[in-house]
Amino acid sequence: MVKESELPYLRRCVELAAEALEAGDEPFGSVLVGGDGTVLTEDRNRVAGGDRTQHPEFALARWAAARLTPRERAAATVYTSGEHCPMCAAAHGWVGLGRIVYVVSSEQLAGWLTEWNVTAPPVRTLPVHEVAPDVTVEGPVPELVEEVRSLQARFHRG
Repeated sequence: MVKESELPYLRRCVELAAEALEAGDEPFGSVLVGGDGTVLTEDRNRVAGGDRTQHPEFALARWAAARLTPRERAAATVYTSGEHCPMCAAAHGWVGLGRIVYVVSSEQLAGWLTEWNVTAPPVRTLPVHEVAPDVTVEGPVPELVEEVRSLQARFHRG
């Protein structure tokens, strides 16, 4: 269950998603928090340059693999504006990161895209637990869903 004390991390994810949108990227943002509550790193989507693998969750997994011990990775939490795609879920699992907390689920996002007649992405959306079954996943977080929906609508509907 997501605690009130975790909402600031999630709000920062939404801020990062807004920054991505302002930079011409798809609005996604993520924050990696250590087991002691310290923000370790954060990133936003950077796919506008043409590399569709530049998702923030993937960047956090690579950062953690290079800088944290396996124990530190397992104790960390990834907070993110949207549930990991299969690529990012796999990276999360392979690196051995701990819990994931997302604002909006893949199912919610897929529903919005269908509602807005947006072409489906080239990779099927799947819940994280179907890709990385041992990862603890929590979300959505109702308090912030509308903010993320608004950012996604601005990106996809103009």
